Amino acid sequence: MIQWWSPRWPISGCAPPPHDLADALGACVTLHPVYRRLLHLTLTELDLITEQLGQLDQEMASLLSTHHDAVTRLAEVPGLGVESAQQIIAEVGVTAATFPSDRQLASWVGACPGHHESAGVNYSHRTPKGNRQMRRVLNQAANAAVKAKGSIFALVYRRLVPRLGHAQAIGAIAHRLCRLIWKIIHQGIRYEERGPEVNVQAKKARARKMIRELRSLGYRVELPPTPSSNPA
Repeated sequence: MIQWWSPRWPISGCAPPPHDLADALGACVTLHPVYRRLLHLTLTELDLITEQLGQLDQEMASLLSTHHDAVTRLAEVPGLGVESAQQIIAEVGVTAATFPSDRQLASWVGACPGHHESAGVNYSHRTPKGNRQMRRVLNQAANAAVKAKGSIFALVYRRLVPRLGHAQAIGAIAHRLCRLIWKIIHQGIRYEERGPEVNVQAKKARARKMIRELRSLGYRVELPPTPSSNPA
């Protein structure tokens, strides 16, 4: 068995000493030919899966090419991106017309607290079962959104986590994201940051990343012309 970690190595993420690294990789030199062939088969299968995932991404982008605006508007939300936006539209539709309100969408997804009340006291905090795919996307987006500096999600998370803990605070963020998603795709609006002011460099970096993702999936992105200063 290959020893990937040694107690002698620093935990801070620094590179291990050369002799420890050579010792850890020494098993590869004397690896049995049968295990080498098995590893080769596993790596070949991994390459095939990666290639198929890329083909599926391109197919999804092709199918959603007519809904470029909806994908872009969703991808602007902190925590989401082009891939998450495509998955959401594939699950709920381009306009979420099946769901008359954002609350109904959150209930269908399962991104809302349970309702078990007795004598005016709610005893349940578990979320109901819903669409597993959407819940996974929302939970991942919520964990990413709370790390976006200057966003309203980071502010709400810091306010909730001392009282609710990490898991329930992320659930509350996922609930907000779900209702926000309904408003963006159902009402045709764009995301507008309501949290602390985000610095210009972060906005530009996020815009460049979104443009790269869209272009890599075959979308055509045209930037608006920058206004030129009037001559004096």
